[in-house]
Amino acid sequence: MDFKAHLETAWKLTLSHIIPLIFMTLVMAVVSALTFGLLAPVTMAGYIHAIILLVRDGREPKIQDIFSQMRLFVPLLLFGIVTGIAVMIGFMLLVLPGLLIILALSFCCLYMIPLMTDKGLGLMDAIKESYQMAIKGQIVDHIVLVVLYLGITAVGGSIFVGFLFTCPLATMLLASVYLENTGGAVTTIS
Repeated sequence: MDFKAHLETAWKLTLSHIIPLIFMTLVMAVVSALTFGLLAPVTMAGYIHAIILLVRDGREPKIQDIFSQMRLFVPLLLFGIVTGIAVMIGFMLLVLPGLLIILALSFCCLYMIPLMTDKGLGLMDAIKESYQMAIKGQIVDHIVLVVLYLGITAVGGSIFVGFLFTCPLATMLLASVYLENTGGAVTTIS
């Protein structure tokens, strides 16, 4: 996998649509905070779907897109509760099992939300397909993607203003790789 090309695509698309992306990221963060994280998964699903449409079709993202995936509220809420309980149990046992659960979820479920929003898959089918996508090709490439995605969001997450720039960049990178893995075309920007 050519990560340099994916990073360049993500960078160029982020810069060319920086204003709507910053507003979308800001609204997503505010809505998530005001609802104490209750709407965070579905707003993130709408956010990811808007970015997939931008990367694939060149469609300008809009703030309304954040609320476009409300049909996924219950499945994503249940997934969040189950994974939250598993991670809490892992951290209560020792810190290491909790970290291993987080890493396993990051590895296996990275494509879950894109598959649910783009392909319309149900929760279990999306998890299975995401896992298959993770292990079908080069596992090392997938590990690099997970590290890049988590690293970019962690660096930006350390400062709120940084989050407004790195969240779109990391999500754009994820969308670009996702589209390559599913056979979708990526918009080219010169």
